[in-house]
Amino acid sequence: MPDKSFVEKIFNNDRRTVARSISIVESDSKASEELLKEIYFKVGNAYRIGITGPPGAGKSTITNQLTKFYRAQNKRIGIIAVDPTSPFTGGALLGDRVRMSDIGQDEGVFIRSMATRGSLGGLSKKANDAADILDAAGYDLILMETVGVGQSELDIAEAADTTVVVLVPESGDAVQAMKAGLMEIADFFVVNKSDRPGAQQAVSALKTILMMRDHNASSWMPNILTSTASENKGIAEIAEEIKRHFEFLKENNKLILKREHRTKIRIKEIVEQKIRKKLWNEIGNNSLNSSLEKVVLGNLSPYHIADEIIENFKNQF
Repeated sequence: MPDKSFVEKIFNNDRRTVARSISIVESDSKASEELLKEIYFKVGNAYRIGITGPPGAGKSTITNQLTKFYRAQNKRIGIIAVDPTSPFTGGALLGDRVRMSDIGQDEGVFIRSMATRGSLGGLSKKANDAADILDAAGYDLILMETVGVGQSELDIAEAADTTVVVLVPESGDAVQAMKAGLMEIADFFVVNKSDRPGAQQAVSALKTILMMRDHNASSWMPNILTSTASENKGIAEIAEEIKRHFEFLKENNKLILKREHRTKIRIKEIVEQKIRKKLWNEIGNNSLNSSLEKVVLGNLSPYHIADEIIENFKNQF
């Protein structure tokens, strides 16, 4: 278990200790749990911004430029860049960190690449824990950039206070945009690379889809911005829209409700993970393996076996 001096170094933003702490929480060990418990009273001050969208939309470039924008305001920025998992090492491929090399030397910026490790939501299961470490270390904003998402990979919305969905002009097909499922999670959209042909058609398609959504005077209506992040165009407008959404959440008491919902989901996931670990120990696996033949031969239903395994699990306590 990390000692008090180690925890104090996190609070004082000792970069080496912060990096070690994130490695600890990624390890999913008992020390990870103890560390997260020790720091949690310092968590909750940072604003978390999710940046997601299909591969090649320019998420890393927008993250890079937003970081520069916020650093000019003297804000400290933590970045969690979730990369695909390497099939060889199981670690992050580090592509985003390479692309952000120009801000990586800034003492007011902390960048961490994390591997998805099989998470279907485009966000590493440990990214929330890593965000807690950066929050406790005093970073003002935490940018959480996900691996390119697909139709069901939408869990960034559960982790962020504001979710930005980045698209490109080629995303203009209204049917494809709707199928991607991104419409439901965006607090606003950015059509990046807007110097390409088709940018206005993409904006029009998004507006058409948004008009079909149910909304009232008190609900947030996602805006659609355009940018050419590689030329730093539209970045100030993105930052302003993030601020506008933050102010909307605060004024309508929705920020605390959103964080309560996020915490509820997170606690459920932690409980389920703990139960799963205890359930599929040697006893659980042996019980399963010894019953497989009965299921295959049709003597018992899988539901009978599941009930039996649960009963055996309950009897352990």
